[in-house]
Amino acid sequence: MLSIVIPALNAAALLPATLQALAAAEEIVVADGGSTDQTRAVAQALGAHLIATPRGRGVQLAQGVAAARGEWLLLLHADTRLAPGWHAAAQRFMADPANRSRAGFFRFALDAEHRLARRLERVVAWRSRALGLPYGDQGLLIARDFLAAIGGVRPLPLMEDVDLVRRIGRHRLVALDADAVTSDARWRREGWRRRSARNLACLGLYFAGAPPRLIARLYD
Repeated sequence: MLSIVIPALNAAALLPATLQALAAAEEIVVADGGSTDQTRAVAQALGAHLIATPRGRGVQLAQGVAAARGEWLLLLHADTRLAPGWHAAAQRFMADPANRSRAGFFRFALDAEHRLARRLERVVAWRSRALGLPYGDQGLLIARDFLAAIGGVRPLPLMEDVDLVRRIGRHRLVALDADAVTSDARWRREGWRRRSARNLACLGLYFAGAPPRLIARLYD
């Protein structure tokens, strides 16, 4: 059984597309971190199992995983829409017994026509392949037992995805043949170069040892 776990916070505008793309899923758990918009109503109306959690992606994911029933878990951001073909790609990955000690991630894509979107997609593809650093907006497909064996999702306010894939290790990460299409809202709002620079700064601060709670202030 595959359970999809989605941490959400004031995601009512984007969550419907995310959930509608997951029609083949056996279980969807939305871990809401205290939304003040219609996120909870949207999640319930579209058939997701809703739980209330403290705010912070790490703790939301950890509690969502605990509430999920599946032996396989797909951790997914609320503003990321999986493209057609995702379920077949996930099924192929889960069918291989060797992948019970690996994790899969989807191709990063942006919901934008801007030329800088294509450049960013290429950079992310290189980062994922060469450095073993896919982010949470690419989804992460992992067996529950393997996730538990490496210490689970740590309750970090930010960078919980980087923390997790580093513990998995580059050689145990597998690219899946489907796109994870993320909203370009942050890039449009802040500017392509500025948003990308902010993300890179957050990653640099994390590797320099800055506390995730301080990095979260810069990210937002």
